[in-house]
Amino acid sequence: MLANPGSVAATDAIARDYNFARDLQGSWNRPDKAAYIDPHQTWSYRALADRVMRFSRWLPAAGLRREERVLICLLDTVDWAAAFLGTLHAGLVAVPVNTLLTEDDYAYMLADSRATALVVSEALYPKFAKLIASGRFGHLQRIVVSGKPPDGLANHLSFDAAIDQASVSGTHDAAPTTRDDIAFWLYTSGSTGKPKAAVHTHADLRLTNDLYAAPILGLTENDVVFSVAKLFFAYGLGNAMTFPLSVGATTVLLPDRPTPEAVADILKKHQVTVFFAVPTFFAAFLASPSAPAREELKLRCCVSAGEALPPDIGRRWRERYGVDILDGLGSTEMLHIFLSNRPGDVKYGTSGKPVPGYDIRLIGDDGNVIVTADEMGELQVRGPTSAVMYWNNREQSRSTFLGEWTRSGDKYVRDAAGYYVYCGRRDDMLKVGGIYVSPFEVEGALQSHPDVLEAAVVAWHDDDQLIKPKAFVVLKSPAAACDTLALALQEHCKQKLAPYKYPRWIEFRGDLPKTATGKIQRFRLRAELGER
Repeated sequence: MLANPGSVAATDAIARDYNFARDLQGSWNRPDKAAYIDPHQTWSYRALADRVMRFSRWLPAAGLRREERVLICLLDTVDWAAAFLGTLHAGLVAVPVNTLLTEDDYAYMLADSRATALVVSEALYPKFAKLIASGRFGHLQRIVVSGKPPDGLANHLSFDAAIDQASVSGTHDAAPTTRDDIAFWLYTSGSTGKPKAAVHTHADLRLTNDLYAAPILGLTENDVVFSVAKLFFAYGLGNAMTFPLSVGATTVLLPDRPTPEAVADILKKHQVTVFFAVPTFFAAFLASPSAPAREELKLRCCVSAGEALPPDIGRRWRERYGVDILDGLGSTEMLHIFLSNRPGDVKYGTSGKPVPGYDIRLIGDDGNVIVTADEMGELQVRGPTSAVMYWNNREQSRSTFLGEWTRSGDKYVRDAAGYYVYCGRRDDMLKVGGIYVSPFEVEGALQSHPDVLEAAVVAWHDDDQLIKPKAFVVLKSPAAACDTLALALQEHCKQKLAPYKYPRWIEFRGDLPKTATGKIQRFRLRAELGER
């Protein structure tokens, strides 16, 4: 099914000569208003703009040239936004990376990007220290540390020292980029191999705001925003930078791990109005004894992405806090959400309908477009925010970017009312007795049981080497785990699902393997089948 064919018009609305950082600052009409609040300081739009402009001046003064890459490995502080926007303003390419990776991961990304500068938080610098000292990365000319850099090392300085060195006299125009100039890369999680860098342009950031955030979420300068997803994640980049800064809203940043207790304190203390999270966090928050009462909060809009939202979590959240969770589908390749529920039109158990400006189609196993309702296919999307390519990876680029269409890797069905229902990742689907079974559907049934906090369902072989569903379950009270409860959960699923879908085995776990962005890594659970 094709949605609103507005992609070309949306792109044409952005002038050919375009720099996102310049455009963004043009909308900051209240310089003394709070742009960012972190645990230590409130930063006004004036202070943020000054930090962005100074970093933009420092880059060329330090010998860095247009289109060179700047690897950004920063915790969520104002320096993240200043480094990212300053890099774009100067016409270089920002490469923000996950802050939870290993030394080997960073070595790969430094080599792959050939970055000439590294901007890194003091707490994260030890993961880079040996790499820098090895001399393997001769292209890396400058290291900027947010915090205190090591003493006596050449080409190292603090972020504050870098911007203090920048001249503040005279004019400093943005680099003369176009809307199609490469602005930044985002590495995918690399769950099935080496990470792939999705390459995005200057226009993509503005378009995610104009097509999704502005019409769907209706953000204004009066909103206070908080995102559980970190800024290095495509979802978090929109939530905590692009969207609020586009309208002059205030964003609360949390450099540390977002526990339910810490987030509850932020929601209450700062009276957050727009809250972005992922399904596993919404579930943990609801189960937390520190979860605040409805009257303590001021939420008007809650958004979930990263993984499909189990319907029971959405319904319980609405009952508890009087506001719906808008579940949506986005991707690193498309930059943000392109399929979404919306205020006043929420159907739990679905990802909603296409965001205007994006087209959606489902492709069957035979390679043909599915036109009938309730038939499963792989979801493909067409829209103006699609990545240009994967950097230095022609094979994967050709497989994912099919002309105007981008493969999502997700299996969906479209119901008769036009809502899209998530069935699972292409690699996560089970075929039981020749019939497709969605792991997400079985997980949703398990999570509707009052004792279950989280669940993951994967394909498992029985004694006859036939595929059946197996469930890994995290309980709200681990002490409740027993054979009797496992049987009760199986019966619970049989009441909610077709008989062939219930999990034949249930294994209780203390936690489930997840990515840094909260997605359950079912492939790691499947791998255990080969080890047993």
